[in-house]
Amino acid sequence: MGAEEKGWNPVAAMTEEREVGGGAPEVRWKEKQNDGVPAIPSSTKEIDISLPLPEMKPRIIDLCKDFFRKWSSLDNSCFSIETVSGGITNLLLKVSVTEESGSSVSLTVRLYGPNTDLVIDRKRELQALPYLSAAGFGAELLGIFKNGMVQSFISARTLSPSDMRNPKIAAEIAKQLHKFHQVEIPSPQEPQLWNDMFKFLEKAAVLTFDDSETQAKYEKISFKEIRDEIYVLKDLTELLNAPVVFAHNDLLSGNLMLNDEEERLYFIDFEYGSYSYRGYDIANHFNEYAGFDCDYSLYPDKNAQYHFFRSYLQPNKPHEVHDKDLEALYVETNTFRLASHIYWALWALIQAKVSPIDFDYLSYFFLRCNEYKKQKEGCLSMAQKYLSGSGTG
Repeated sequence: MGAEEKGWNPVAAMTEEREVGGGAPEVRWKEKQNDGVPAIPSSTKEIDISLPLPEMKPRIIDLCKDFFRKWSSLDNSCFSIETVSGGITNLLLKVSVTEESGSSVSLTVRLYGPNTDLVIDRKRELQALPYLSAAGFGAELLGIFKNGMVQSFISARTLSPSDMRNPKIAAEIAKQLHKFHQVEIPSPQEPQLWNDMFKFLEKAAVLTFDDSETQAKYEKISFKEIRDEIYVLKDLTELLNAPVVFAHNDLLSGNLMLNDEEERLYFIDFEYGSYSYRGYDIANHFNEYAGFDCDYSLYPDKNAQYHFFRSYLQPNKPHEVHDKDLEALYVETNTFRLASHIYWALWALIQAKVSPIDFDYLSYFFLRCNEYKKQKEGCLSMAQKYLSGSGTG
């Protein structure tokens, strides 16, 4: 995903070549949107994500030739395609092209996974992407097609969960998140967290499973209890008056990349991005400290959180943050910590039904629910104590 190759700017190249695809009818180009953010070329092509890579390759090449007219006459042997990652919700491919001049260019093609529209609002994602890209976040968005997108290539490594706990990297993530939360997306700025959770709940509550053992486990779930828990959290967090920002909502290690040489951090993959609460985005990130083993004992302690908060609240003067601001954000974050567990628990339940990926989503649902129950009393009592004026102790 992301960074352009040295000496070649793909966006500029596409701007110069307005007859993208040699006049191919499936590509549509606009000059600029009214707000000056470059409009993104789009194609009606669709790539079958279930195809083996050798069968997929000529289709990917045709797609790239449609978007980049200068490549339309290149032989297919000039294109090299490899899998970067097969994530839970998409397939990421790196396309390397040897141009007529002999120079090499790389970009990425992201294919949406099957049934992901049940948990991802693609319209919302595509609305936000040009603005996030213009603000310097993620890879540059070069083109959109029916079931995916083309982006520039980022030369960087994906962070590990342990990287996120590194104080230096944590401070940089906080600074970047502060900047991310300043981006304005031209859409209603109402927080979508509770709407999304209730939509997930509605879908999760009417599933049926072919496997009798799975169905028996599913039938033990009380969706009324989950609904009640959501309302309790919603009512309590409203009293905290958390700022509403455009949030990433999925800031796990796999969506953070670092170029060690340049010491440049990248946020990527904004599929779950929406207007939401500042504290939710931070809490969701802290929950991801648990890593792939879901070891929630790795959730950052108060000192580690305050270290993060200082760089988030005052990126240029972290040591000038007032204690009362740290305490307010601490309470806000650790109350929304609970909402993050319910959100991803419901997400996992839907994935258990529709995802072709070999992963025990049902067990993950129960794992997140159990962690919610484990943390509930401490988080809620801290928020109630804070709201009563007693502080956090």
